[in-house]
Amino acid sequence: MDAESRKKIDVESLWRRYQEDRNTDLRNELAEYYLPLVKMTAGRIAISLPAHVDREDLLSSGFFGLLDAIERYDLSRKNKFETYAGVRVRGAMLDYLRSKDWVPVTTRQKIRKYEKAVSDLEGELGRPATDEELGARLGVDEKELRKIEKQVSVATVIPLEDYLRVDTPVSGEAGPSEQAEKQELKEELAQAIDQLPEKEKIVVTLYYYEEMTLKEISLVLHLTEARISQLHTKAVFRLRGFMAQESAGQEAEGAKKKRSSRKG
Repeated sequence: MDAESRKKIDVESLWRRYQEDRNTDLRNELAEYYLPLVKMTAGRIAISLPAHVDREDLLSSGFFGLLDAIERYDLSRKNKFETYAGVRVRGAMLDYLRSKDWVPVTTRQKIRKYEKAVSDLEGELGRPATDEELGARLGVDEKELRKIEKQVSVATVIPLEDYLRVDTPVSGEAGPSEQAEKQELKEELAQAIDQLPEKEKIVVTLYYYEEMTLKEISLVLHLTEARISQLHTKAVFRLRGFMAQESAGQEAEGAKKKRSSRKG
């Protein structure tokens, strides 16, 4: 369906008719109308993936996520469908990537080594590590460090997306306790992002919240796309480290309260 055809469709009427009789043909019309949402989401995710990941399979998984969203959406709640569907479409694509186990073992090993170096260094320094410090810890020069970061960057899109998915409301399906937990995680993530170095903070904000591509961000910041990818990689590992520390701290606090209550 081209843009001109989409303009001619009364999508509100289409929704009302579909929710009255749940006709498959009407559902398919809605799916075709919202297909650009699937293509846009696939484009944003695919830009961080290696060439061997099949874009058509990614689109297919997103399309099934869209159908699921159409079937579950409640028009009476008055929330925007695009927001609701975006979570399910993106989630379906990420689930597909997990099921394919597309990250090679050697890359996983590099990720663990890189992540440990970032975590250890920044724990010791109490600040973000520089490229020189990180290279020295890993025993590589700047050129090799760039190569490592390029290799691991393709695997960082999923972990951060998992965290950021809590930032989007899903039609009120969650109960009060789950909503409170998601709100707490959202606040922790905002705090973590605020602690990033300025350029990394901008990249995260533009990529995940403004939904710009890495290429578009490179034009905004007047940096190469490779440099933006590097900043994105570092930001993800810093955020994951921060969130892990927060989680460990909360578990320790919870255990302390339990011990205190037993003593009482």
